[in-house]
Amino acid sequence: MSQDNSISFPQDAFRRVDETPDAEFYRQPRFVTHIDDAAIAAVTQLYREYFQADSTLLDLMSSWVSHLPAEVPYNRVVGLGMNERELRANPRLADYVVQDLNQQPLLSFADNTFDGAAICVSIDYLTQPVTVLRELARVMRPNAPLVVTFSNRCFPSKAVAAWHALDDRGHLALVQQYLQAAGHRHAIELLDRSPAPRRSDPLFAVVARVDKQTLIRPE
Repeated sequence: MSQDNSISFPQDAFRRVDETPDAEFYRQPRFVTHIDDAAIAAVTQLYREYFQADSTLLDLMSSWVSHLPAEVPYNRVVGLGMNERELRANPRLADYVVQDLNQQPLLSFADNTFDGAAICVSIDYLTQPVTVLRELARVMRPNAPLVVTFSNRCFPSKAVAAWHALDDRGHLALVQQYLQAAGHRHAIELLDRSPAPRRSDPLFAVVARVDKQTLIRPE
């Protein structure tokens, strides 16, 4: 079992219905969006608020679109995802890495590389979330914002059991617990940015900033 199970979760918290290799599931590109236009606009607005112009960003669990505001210039955006064709098609990425975080949760980037990071509608698929988020804290600069967004949609067979067991508010608390266990203990915000009217997809976010002084290092 991974070190994530020290968060007082049941033994099967990070199991999935489909335990076949994720590389097989993501082998074919999916040039679609996984939330509707109103929810996407809410994600973009969050990025507009938290990511400064001319910064260096990491789009973790990226695909063919990053939802960054078109009018904001960034110094460099790096994507990490599962499908190379999707990543290659993403016009905002200056570079990309193809990596299965459930098989290899350690990041190849140097310490203090990024001014901000995003995980968009993908946190529910991580089987080692604490390890991944601890690595994110390492590669992000002090006080850099991490913006984690999610809705009520997912690929059910690949989302972890803990996610399926909770409602929207529970998901906010779960992501907060992941972040706290990983050392992101500074200024965690739990946000409901669901568009009105409620006929649109809901949109929730957890935003945390890296405090290097309180960062928990693995033993």
